[in-house]
Amino acid sequence: MRVRARPRTVSRGSCRSVFHRRKVVVADWRLRQRMIGITDYIGDSSISIADGGDGLSVTLAHGKKMTTAVSIEDVRREVKILRALSGHKHLVKFHDACEDANNVYIAMELCEGGELLDRILSRGGKYSEDDAKLIIVQILNVVAFCHLQGVVHRDLKPELTMPFHLPASQNFLFTSRDEDADMKLIDFGLSDFIRPDERLNDIVGSAYYVAPEVLHRSYSLEADIWSIGVITYILLCGSRPFWARTESGIFRSVLRSDPNFEDLPWPSVSPEAKDFVKRLLNKDYRKRMTAAQALTHPWLRSESHPIPLDIFVYKLVKSYLHATPLKRAALKALSKALTEDELVYLRAQFMLLEPSKDGRVSIENFRLALLGNATEAMRESRVHDILNAMTALSYKKLDFEEFCAAAISTYQLEALEEWEIIATVAFQHFEQEGNRHVSVEELARELNVGPTAHSILRDWIRNDGKLNMLGYTKFLHGVTLRSTPVRRH
Repeated sequence: MRVRARPRTVSRGSCRSVFHRRKVVVADWRLRQRMIGITDYIGDSSISIADGGDGLSVTLAHGKKMTTAVSIEDVRREVKILRALSGHKHLVKFHDACEDANNVYIAMELCEGGELLDRILSRGGKYSEDDAKLIIVQILNVVAFCHLQGVVHRDLKPELTMPFHLPASQNFLFTSRDEDADMKLIDFGLSDFIRPDERLNDIVGSAYYVAPEVLHRSYSLEADIWSIGVITYILLCGSRPFWARTESGIFRSVLRSDPNFEDLPWPSVSPEAKDFVKRLLNKDYRKRMTAAQALTHPWLRSESHPIPLDIFVYKLVKSYLHATPLKRAALKALSKALTEDELVYLRAQFMLLEPSKDGRVSIENFRLALLGNATEAMRESRVHDILNAMTALSYKKLDFEEFCAAAISTYQLEALEEWEIIATVAFQHFEQEGNRHVSVEELARELNVGPTAHSILRDWIRNDGKLNMLGYTKFLHGVTLRSTPVRRH
C-alpha cells in the first residue's frame, strides 16, 4: 500500500542514475564485479553469495520497475538510511551499493535463518509468552535505536509482502536456523528521516499493520509502535487484530474496531501481556508507549536488557522548559503521584544522562548523551536541533524530582488503569503546593485559547478562584492552537 501524488514517469536513460553517478565505489572491487555480474537471477529479490567466508545478501532493485521519480528516490533514500544507520546488534550490516545500466545492487549481511512469520507458523501459529518476549525485546531495541536517530520505519511486519519497487520485501530475518539466533531488521524501503517535531502525511505501509493516524495523514514515530503492537498480538494469539476481505475494509477496522481480547487463547494470556498490547494499540497515538518505555513495561522488564536513550524525553523536557510556572507546578504535583512502574523508566533515562556528582543534569548532559549515540542518520534528521530549544538548561539544572516532572506525559498516564487514582493523589499535592487563584482570562492565556473557550474554562474553576479537579486534569494537557509542521509530498 502506497498512496502519493501521481508519479512522474521517467526512463532509466533520462535519469543520470540512482546515486547520481554511474559507478559507486565498493570497498572490495572483486565483490563489486560479482554483484554487477549477477544478472541471471533477475526474478529474485535477493541472492546469497560468499565473500571470503562471510555470507552476503545482494538485493536487486530492478531498473525496469524504477520508472518514476518517486521509485528512484525510494531506492536512493533506502540506501542512504542503510549507510547512515550503523552499530546496532539487531540491525543488518550494510556493505555497499552499486548499479549498472539495468539494476541497483544492495549488498548486506546474509541472514540465513528465515523470516519471522515462518517461525510463527512452525510453532503452530503463535508463540508462548516467554518466546514472544524474546522477539519483541529485539524489535523494540532496534526500533528505539532507529527512532533516536530520527528514522521512522513505516512498514514493520513479520512477513513477506510485495512493496512498490522491489519484487519482495522482508523486515525481520534470523541470522541462522538456531532457536536462539538473533533477529535483524533488514528492509528500509519505506523508511524516512524525520525531525523531532515533524509529522508526515503520505500513506505508506502494509494494510494490516498501518496505524490509524497514518490513514489520517498526520503521523510520526508512534506509527511504528502501533505496528509492533500488531506483531505482538499475532505472536500471542496467532491471528490479526484487524481483519477484512478488502484493503478498504481493513482500514475501516483499524479506524473503528477494537482488538478482540476475549476469545481463545486470550483468557489464558497474562494480564501484563494484554496490558502491554493494549498500550501499543491505543488509537490515540499520544497515549502509546515509546519503544524505550515499552522495554520497561512489567511484562518485559528485565535487568538483562539495557534501556536505550529515548528522544521522547528530550521533547517533553523541551516543553516543560517553555511551560508557565502554573503548568510546571501542575506537572510537579503529578510527578509526586507516579507509581514505581513509571519511575523505573524515568530512573533509567535520568541515569543515561549521567548526572553530575550533585545529582543534577544540565544541557551538557543532554548534549553528550545524544553525541554518544549519534550516527550519520541523526545528523541527517537534525535530531540535535532539539537542543536549541533547551537552552534554558544552560543556566538551570534538573534534579531527579524535577526531571520526573519534566519527562512525564499526561496522555500516556491517562492510558493507565490507575489514572484516576494517580490524578486524585496529584491534585492533592497540587492543592497543597501549587494551586492558586486564576481568572478565566489568565487560564485562557495559559492555554493559548481565545475568548470563545471562556465558557468551558469557567467549569474548571471553583468558587474560590482556584482550579478544581476537572480543571487540573484538563490543564495538564496544555491545550494549544499551535500547529505542528507536516511534511507534504
